[in-house]
Amino acid sequence: MGIEALPQLIGMLEDEDAVIREATTSAIVRIGPEAVEPLIEALQEDVWSVREQAASALGKLKDPRGVEPLVKALKDRDGAVRTAAVWALERVGDSRAVPGLVEALGDSLVREDVARVLKKIGDARAVEALIDGLSGNNWMVRRHAAEALGKIGDPRGLDSLIGALQDEDWLVRRNAAESLARLGDKRAVDPLLPLLEDENEMVQETVEGALSSLGWKPSEQT
Repeated sequence: MGIEALPQLIGMLEDEDAVIREATTSAIVRIGPEAVEPLIEALQEDVWSVREQAASALGKLKDPRGVEPLVKALKDRDGAVRTAAVWALERVGDSRAVPGLVEALGDSLVREDVARVLKKIGDARAVEALIDGLSGNNWMVRRHAAEALGKIGDPRGLDSLIGALQDEDWLVRRNAAESLARLGDKRAVDPLLPLLEDENEMVQETVEGALSSLGWKPSEQT
C-alpha cells in the first residue's frame, strides 16, 4: 500500500470503530515518511478522531517535521487529541517541543503525561516549571518533577528538592533524595539525615545511598 492510498486511509480515521481506526493508523505508518505531510494536514480536520490518530501516527513515524504541528496540537479543543500529541512528542523526543510542553503543564488533563515527557527529554528550560510542579497538588506530577530535576542537574532545583523530602508521597521523597545525590551539593546532607528513619524502607535505602554519594559517613552523625 503506497502514498496513493493515503486519502482513503485518512478518511477511514473517521470510523466509529476504534479498532478500525487503530488498524488504519498502523497502515498509514507503514507507508513511511511520505505520509508525514498529509498527516500534518490531517491535524486540521474537523473530526476529532482524525486529528487524534494523525497525532498518534506522527509520533510513531518520529519525523522531526511533526514536532511543531504536534506542539500546536497540545492546544487542540479535544482532550483525546491533546493526549495523543503528548504521547507523540514523547516518541519523537525532540527538545524543540519543550516550551510548548511547559505551557501544557497548565492543562489538568495532560499535565501528568507532560511531566513524564519533560523528565524524559531532560531540558533545562523546563526547570522552573518543574519546580512549580514539585510544589503542586498532583502527586504524579510531583513524582516526575522530583526525578526530572535530578536528571537535568540544574542547581536551581536544590531548594525545592530539599523541600520535597517532606512530601507525603513516599516516591516523591525517594525521587527527591536520588536527585539530590545527582546534584552533588553537600548542603543536602543535613536535610537527608532524618529520612534514614523514614517509614518507607525504599526511601531509607535511597537516602543511605544518597548520603554515601555525598561523602557522609555514619560516624559523622552527631
